[in-house]
Amino acid sequence: MRKICFLISLFLLPFYASSIDHDKARIIVMTDLGGTDPDDIQSLIHLLVCADRFDIEGLISSQAWIDDSDHTDCIRNIIRNYCAVYPNLSRHASSFPTPEKLYSLTMRGQEKPHISGIGEGKDSDGSELIIKVLTDNNDNRPVWITAWGGMNTMAQAIWKASKTLSKNQFETFKSKIRIYDILGQDDAGAWIASNYPDIIYIRNKEVYGWAPDDSWTYKNIQSVGDFGKFYPNRIWATEGDSPSFMYVYSNGLNAPEHIDWGGWGGRFSTEKQKNIRGMDFIESSGKSEKIYDDYFMYGSSTEGVDAINKWKEHIYNDFAARMIWSTTPDYDKANHHPIVITNGHNHNTPLFISAKSGDNIILDSSNSSDPDNDKISFLWQIYKEPGTFNGKIVIEDTLSPICKINVPAETIETGTLHIILTVTDNGIPALTSYKRIVLEINQSNESL
Repeated sequence: MRKICFLISLFLLPFYASSIDHDKARIIVMTDLGGTDPDDIQSLIHLLVCADRFDIEGLISSQAWIDDSDHTDCIRNIIRNYCAVYPNLSRHASSFPTPEKLYSLTMRGQEKPHISGIGEGKDSDGSELIIKVLTDNNDNRPVWITAWGGMNTMAQAIWKASKTLSKNQFETFKSKIRIYDILGQDDAGAWIASNYPDIIYIRNKEVYGWAPDDSWTYKNIQSVGDFGKFYPNRIWATEGDSPSFMYVYSNGLNAPEHIDWGGWGGRFSTEKQKNIRGMDFIESSGKSEKIYDDYFMYGSSTEGVDAINKWKEHIYNDFAARMIWSTTPDYDKANHHPIVITNGHNHNTPLFISAKSGDNIILDSSNSSDPDNDKISFLWQIYKEPGTFNGKIVIEDTLSPICKINVPAETIETGTLHIILTVTDNGIPALTSYKRIVLEINQSNESL
């Protein structure tokens, strides 16, 4: 099977090779896949059918609380199934990773769980991979560690880097680390946050309640081709780990470096929270995060899971469409995302516009299009929560490709206002792309 995958990769690569897309995030997945809960299998299947929107740089087997963390065969089994759908997926988007690349990035983490599994002589293939990725001087983008399981492989990488890199090299190493930790599943996360408080560390405990129900999943995922058949029934909750990669999915809405801006993976407070505890089994397994008190992490904003629920229908449709891609070699027989262009800006990064009192701002997305020639609809709306501007702003023509925003002449407040444009086609399932516009509102010269 791997030989067949390799031959397929060689055949497709010349036709679909593309350069690095700096709108995309680099990610390393730390997963306890192979345990009793199949939700990591669900999340990895979901991730792989979205894999054109990320630069995946590691798939690491990292168990949270049991010995024998080498469940890499479980990861490879999913890649073998991905191999069969990779040719179809690659017909619909150009930058899906080849199966051979994913095999090469699959590594075992620490032999022993928890913080006791790190230290001198305890390097693993996974920890060495993390060091290699973070010390790559050819790519200065941050690396998002999406923690679906234990964090001690990440802790080992940090520990060793602190011993082997120069002071300046280690500062650069740390500056690239972004951690999105689902629930907290061992004591290593608290160790990292306590010893290296300058590392950006999100711990999200609001990850349940957004996922589709069983009937939707059966109809749109499990009944769609062989990859869908491999998607397991839930035991507890569906895809509890998926918000970690949905947060960095390049779609025009997400802005991962701004944790309080919100998107598919939630929204987070910029004020660090003290001693966010992980899951109960950390204490019951004889370990304790309390010995690292006080440690600080970024936690969920006041909306909790509703910060994801705001976009959940778009998430569902995106997943369903991609499963159709996996079964369909004909581009014309599937739906694809609209292309959003606003004021000439055609990237997935936010558009920043300066404004002052009395300004009339025109936002023009009339050059947006749909690759399938579907009809597209527009919706301009204010996303209040991430903004800092408290004045009254009215958007005119909210359902038009061109809208007008009036900043009242009497405005004396300053701050930022987030405008989200959603562009949705009428294909089946309907797909949505976004443009985030950040208005930076200042007082007029006359009011200074």
